[in-house]
Amino acid sequence: MFETAELGRKVDKATYAEELPKLRESLLEAQYELLERKRFALVILVNGVDGAGKGETVNLLSSWMDPRHVQSHASRDYSDEEKARPPLWRYWRDLPSKGKVGVFFGSWYTMPILRRAWGQIGDAELDQAMDELVRFERMLTREGVGVLKLWFHLSKKQQKKRFEELSADPSSSWRVTKQDWENHRNYDTFRPICERSLRRTSIAEAPWHLIEGADARYRSLTAGRLVHASMRARLDAPEEPAPFVTPVSESSREPGGKTLLETLDLSETVKKNHYDARLEELSGRLARLTRHKRFHKDHSVVAVFEGVDAAGKGGAIRRVTSALDARFYRVVPVAAPTDEERAQPYLWRFWRHVPPFGHLTIFDRSWYGRVLVERVEGFCRPADWQRAFREINDFEEQLRLHGTIVIKLWLHIDLDEQARRFDERASTGFKRHKITDEDWRNREKWPDYEVATHEMFERTSTELARWTLVPANDKRLARLKVLETFCERIAEAVER
Repeated sequence: MFETAELGRKVDKATYAEELPKLRESLLEAQYELLERKRFALVILVNGVDGAGKGETVNLLSSWMDPRHVQSHASRDYSDEEKARPPLWRYWRDLPSKGKVGVFFGSWYTMPILRRAWGQIGDAELDQAMDELVRFERMLTREGVGVLKLWFHLSKKQQKKRFEELSADPSSSWRVTKQDWENHRNYDTFRPICERSLRRTSIAEAPWHLIEGADARYRSLTAGRLVHASMRARLDAPEEPAPFVTPVSESSREPGGKTLLETLDLSETVKKNHYDARLEELSGRLARLTRHKRFHKDHSVVAVFEGVDAAGKGGAIRRVTSALDARFYRVVPVAAPTDEERAQPYLWRFWRHVPPFGHLTIFDRSWYGRVLVERVEGFCRPADWQRAFREINDFEEQLRLHGTIVIKLWLHIDLDEQARRFDERASTGFKRHKITDEDWRNREKWPDYEVATHEMFERTSTELARWTLVPANDKRLARLKVLETFCERIAEAVER
């Protein structure tokens, strides 16, 4: 794969002087059109061998475009804050919004390649990491992000010559480090690993572009043209059609016409004296578990509270948080996305709240809105919610593999109990803010939501992140079930 990047291509001074002004003008025009229309964000990955001109090219691109709207991020060692979260968190945090350009110098490819070269993982683990990155990039492209991947290459001989030239000049010798020379000595180790990685991750949505790095003028013009072509292709593409409502399939029903929720026993109750004693017992256990040494060292919690309107999510959350240290938890209420959130890929608004070790984040509603509200109400295209199942499972798998305990709770009540609670809210002054016309309207789509929910359980209740269905007609019973689930899941992790 790298053979074609070793042909010694060059651009003479006259050609460079003639082409550069036109290229810079075209780049600026495309950038300002992108900024005005805000149809997508552009992510540029800059990877390659040491000494191939990656840094110089990034600096040139920033100077050729309006730097106010270009966000550059250099690869670096993981900080303590980043080590306490899944590896992709640092990149989700830095994604540019629609209309902007983000340049990742180094990228999410750097660490898997280094770990393979250092012998920390084998080919199978490298392939698995590359496959995860392919899914990540496909998700980004489908969420309105252009991904341009540039690999700057030098042969081993060219790299040595480049290092010697830089080292001989006092003004540039600082740019060649001991680590650079060490990597050069291991060039033959890195090369097949890099080639394997690039072959596996050069996909239609985000192919790799190899740029020969020996000639500065050639690599600069080539990189600039690729950036311009990437922006232009997306800007000139037809606008996507507006979302429309798709009928909810009945295929998700159980034999006999019942969904999973319709089989849930909602008649069970608990007496108040038993509730009070059990509540105190569970609260104490949860408090001890979240203060456990292993929890603070190796684990965190992401908890999802979903359910029908008026099912008692807020009351259940309060019983959980009353047992927690306020310094280590956060409750994130999820409503309609803000303008800032709409300018990012769908999961960005949730990734940015992923907690570090020792902390808990509780989502009141969550990323499941895409396969529920957005699906039933037609707020997204069918293709968007259909692929969301896989993207959600990938997201939760990344959390779990990093030590995050994922707790997913569905609180359920029947139509009669919901109507009673709606009436109570409407007639009680301090509860009136909890009921809206939208809540009453949603009752008309109860069957559609029930079938969509059943499919959600089928496709996202996994071994790593299973759903817990909570009968909630009796609020006391539901609150105990929620606390029991928190204690069980955290204990599974810290008391092994």
